[in-house]
Amino acid sequence: MHILHVVGARPNFIKAAPVAVALAAQGVSQTIVHTGQHYDARMSDVFFKELGLPEPDVNLEVGSGSHAVQTAQIMQRFEPVVLERKPDKVLVYGDVNSTVAAALVCAKLLIPVAHVEAGLRSGDRSMPEEINRLLTDQLADLLFTPSTDGDDNLLREGILPEKIKLVGNVMIDTLIRLLPQAEARWPRLEKEFPPGDFVLVTLHRPSNVDDPVQLSSLLAALGRIGREIGVLFPVHPRTRQSIADGGIEVPHTVRLMEPQGYLDFLALQSHAKAVITDSGGIQEETTFLGVPCLTLRDSTERPITVTIGTNILIGGDLERLQVELAKILAGQGKQGQCPPLWDGHASERIAKEILLIEV
Repeated sequence: MHILHVVGARPNFIKAAPVAVALAAQGVSQTIVHTGQHYDARMSDVFFKELGLPEPDVNLEVGSGSHAVQTAQIMQRFEPVVLERKPDKVLVYGDVNSTVAAALVCAKLLIPVAHVEAGLRSGDRSMPEEINRLLTDQLADLLFTPSTDGDDNLLREGILPEKIKLVGNVMIDTLIRLLPQAEARWPRLEKEFPPGDFVLVTLHRPSNVDDPVQLSSLLAALGRIGREIGVLFPVHPRTRQSIADGGIEVPHTVRLMEPQGYLDFLALQSHAKAVITDSGGIQEETTFLGVPCLTLRDSTERPITVTIGTNILIGGDLERLQVELAKILAGQGKQGQCPPLWDGHASERIAKEILLIEV
């Protein structure tokens, strides 16, 4: 059997790594195709090294572009690879443009597609990722869900029950495996920052960083928070460019940092007093770690992190952001628990399902 994995952005790498390991343990032949959607070495190369993911067999080197241009180029460059490699099944991950582009190519070539992290829905179609999720799940032959809300969404959308497999969260597989290595880095990282508690920040979504007025307001709010507690802000290249283009002044109480590798960022997350983010995956990681998460979005495709996890949706209400953070700092923050099947074995369940289907 030959499995082809398609990855394009660092959340994909985190999800694909344990699945590739689980399939390799069963002697499955594999090809890894990197679309190049994340082409910055700080956002890509370091993740391959730290996650133990084999170097990609193929790099499509697509780079940046509008959603239409990027999706079209991935399709154009991916099709010859699939025709040459002739995989028995293609695995796509998450909700980036690479995911839907590869799924569409395979559907037209009648090559079975399995979607890892299927069924997640925010209900907000203004988010490009929501469109990618909806289309990929309609095209996929096998849908691996991380939580029961994913199953419910897919059934409501008419997906046949036999296609849906609840396996748990593969991101947590990677977190559990590498958390000891991340913790080993903490003594070094701790020396680089002022002593005391800190809040960790990530921002990259267009709704937060593309509008200079909105981004300026967010940075000002972080500056006010920085008067009470340290603020560490690893800056996504998109966000850094928006700050530069808008001529936005960053408060001196906010410490800007370069993008962090997986291990360093995981260490920072696990030791943060709270995380302020607009990332989907970080909502899941903080829930597992038991770290309070304040999400600067109106909706989330990971509602389980809100209903039973540590996540609170803040939207654009910056006054509420400070109120909720004050509760956390006073020891009155939200307490959560870990969702079912977030146990480090999701990738093994995926490998088992793939092998059972092919027997």
